[in-house]
Amino acid sequence: MENERGTVITIGGEKHELLLTTRATKEIAGRYGGLEKLGDRLMKAENFEEALGEVIWLITLLANQSKMVHNLRHKSDPLPMLSEEEVELLTSPADIAEFKTAIMQCLSNGTKRNVESEESSKNVTAE
Repeated sequence: MENERGTVITIGGEKHELLLTTRATKEIAGRYGGLEKLGDRLMKAENFEEALGEVIWLITLLANQSKMVHNLRHKSDPLPMLSEEEVELLTSPADIAEFKTAIMQCLSNGTKRNVESEESSKNVTAE
């Protein structure tokens, strides 16, 4: 895995890194109205077909982000993009529960903020 922003899943026997990028965040915001509304949409899908479709779309979007980053950095050795059809054909409905967990982990990793405080002499008291 390239960095801590991602999560690895297996589709059709091949490992794929799910990666939350700014581009993916924009697409998710356009579809759902923001990352905060995504969880509600996944849990409250009208029917099973709709729920599957949303997970497939997200998996395809997030898996292709790491491929696009690779292709940007390695123009002479591009990776092929996944299609929603490929994800549908190479997975089973039993994979969906794992994928939902992977999606949430990817979103969590991608939005994680590491806050470090610096020691400052103005906060130190003389003894």
